[in-house]
Amino acid sequence: MKQNNLETDGFAVAPQVISEAQIEKLQKIIAQIEGAGVSKRQSVFAIRNLLNVPAIQDLARSQLIRALIEPVLGPNCFAARGIFFDKTPDANWKVPFHQDLSIAVKSRIESPGFGPWSEKAGALHVQPPREILEQMLTIRLHLDACNADNGALRVIPNSHLLGKLDAAQIARQSTKNEEIASVASGGAMLMRPLLLHASSPSQSPAHRRVIHLEFAAALLPAGLEWLHRV
Repeated sequence: MKQNNLETDGFAVAPQVISEAQIEKLQKIIAQIEGAGVSKRQSVFAIRNLLNVPAIQDLARSQLIRALIEPVLGPNCFAARGIFFDKTPDANWKVPFHQDLSIAVKSRIESPGFGPWSEKAGALHVQPPREILEQMLTIRLHLDACNADNGALRVIPNSHLLGKLDAAQIARQSTKNEEIASVASGGAMLMRPLLLHASSPSQSPAHRRVIHLEFAAALLPAGLEWLHRV
């Protein structure tokens, strides 16, 4: 992975992060997760609150993952949120260009620059100031090969440098040259939360399983606490 690409473009791809045996182990762990936090509404399949799972906590702490995150965020960074996504013929959704603006927190404490508030799968979320988001990095670990045919992310390079964008600004930026972030099975995509990204419906019946882990390095003000610090 080229770190300079991450800083200038807002994303980078690491081609081989985990082995086939590790992929199979993670697939089994995901298959065993059920109950709260599983969503299949409006043809979307997602498991939120993934960091409640001990095996996923171990993954987030592993040297394989930390070796990619720490050079960017520093040794004191931590996993703050985890989500599992899959695309299948029964759960095959389109997502327009957007930024990842929300973080999960333990409780609602009003603080300047934080808001609006929302709840997702029982967890409280809030949009923090730009400065918090700029100290975050997401790693998307792919359990299946992902390309333009099965819903790979489409991204607008450099857009993470523009700060938080409104709908009109996103519409203007989305007309610029986009790139397809193809990732091999066992590889990972790293991206800044403020990077504009979208996802098209899959044209393939195959799975597109992704473990999405968000890392942070900033302390929250005024008594606010991250929901997870793994």
